Amino acid sequence: MALIPPFQQQLMGTVKAAMSEGGPQDAVQACQLLAPRITNQHSSGAWQVGRTALRVRNPDNAADAWERAVLEQFEQRAAAGERLDTMWQAEQVGSEWRLMKAIPTAKACLACHGKEIDPPLAALIDQKYPQDQATGFSAGELRGAFTLRRAAD
Repeated sequence: MALIPPFQQQLMGTVKAAMSEGGPQDAVQACQLLAPRITNQHSSGAWQVGRTALRVRNPDNAADAWERAVLEQFEQRAAAGERLDTMWQAEQVGSEWRLMKAIPTAKACLACHGKEIDPPLAALIDQKYPQDQATGFSAGELRGAFTLRRAAD
């Protein structure tokens, strides 16, 4: 789990910097261009780092069957009152060790992932991500999860 905070910090720092410099449009551009590079940087060695969700923006981040089941469990646990920011799941799945840590939707995320997206920004998101499903969120709702996986020894 120690690999997730540096990945999260670099990813969110990149998005926040782009947002500060040029607003949500720049954040969308930075996310599309830099998120895959940041993911690859943090996936060196045995562990592969990533993000997934039940409703993804980038289809490359679509959840597999195990991830989907864990995300659905996260939603159920949140509905029962458990805090998303402390939620995680780890287990051996077949020949891999797998771990997921929930990502709650922060207020700052709503500009691009919320229910009311500025029309020019929505048009840019549609252009960059024609299969986008990652809108309509409210603050505090499950946005997705960070993922870790490696071969079981």
